Amino acid sequence: MKDIATVSRTKEIVKKYNFSTKKSLGQNFLIDKNIIQEVLRKAEINDEIGVIEVGPGIGSLTEQLAKVAKKVVAFEIDDRLIPVLGDTLSAYNNIKIIHEDVLQADIEAVIEEEFSDVKEVIVVANLPYYVTTPILMNFLMYHKKITRFYTMMQKEVGERLSASPSSKSYGSLSIAIQYYTEAKVIQNVPKTVFMPPPNVDSIVVELVRHEHLPVKVDDEETFFKLTRGAFLMRRKTIYNNYQSLFVDGKKKKQDILDILEEADIDPKRRGESLSIEEYARIYGSFKNSNLQF
Repeated sequence: MKDIATVSRTKEIVKKYNFSTKKSLGQNFLIDKNIIQEVLRKAEINDEIGVIEVGPGIGSLTEQLAKVAKKVVAFEIDDRLIPVLGDTLSAYNNIKIIHEDVLQADIEAVIEEEFSDVKEVIVVANLPYYVTTPILMNFLMYHKKITRFYTMMQKEVGERLSASPSSKSYGSLSIAIQYYTEAKVIQNVPKTVFMPPPNVDSIVVELVRHEHLPVKVDDEETFFKLTRGAFLMRRKTIYNNYQSLFVDGKKKKQDILDILEEADIDPKRRGESLSIEEYARIYGSFKNSNLQF
């Protein structure tokens, strides 16, 4: 039988189940096997690797993953797709479909139960555009056993993940992702390889978890609040943005200046010009201040 990731097979499956895609769930099915195989090649997936997938759709990517990985566990939120996946992937005994929102799932329990006999757990997914950031941050912050990510996403979002300071795409998301991983774009994906085609082009981003974090902070949530706060209004200086970030910030301008001075940061600089190391210095100064969010 033809692979799922082809135009003819995808049309056949959609027709058989009278399935209509939901834009609200970001449902765009891959119809180009070559694109998928290139991602799998770069991810160097073999029979010692367990793969988590999010939003398998009708199984286009899942099928190709199952051919090379030890096991694939895919989270699907749309109950209409559960019987479809049961049919399209019935030939494979190393796939488990979990009918659950991945953001609500007990990922640690899933890893322990499903991947006890693998050497590495990675994520490979065509992420729904509307929840790309929450899903990635959830995995990175709370599931340290996952070592690598190969995620297809909206081009604009993907460029932000790997952006450098002072570039147009650099922002608080860049800092958060690069705090946990080394991020790089590995593949461009045109909209024409999806059915139906999305409105934007996509890219595949590789995220490799750092063996040692680039900076030392003992409260990641506070650290990320400080980085996000520097981008409240992109054209404003960090000094002006922090006046809006902190409680009574307008009345505590000197306190803000003090933490920036202690961190050796010019208050006239904008958030996008600061490196992750400089934000770590601000975090260290903030801990010694009386400022509150």
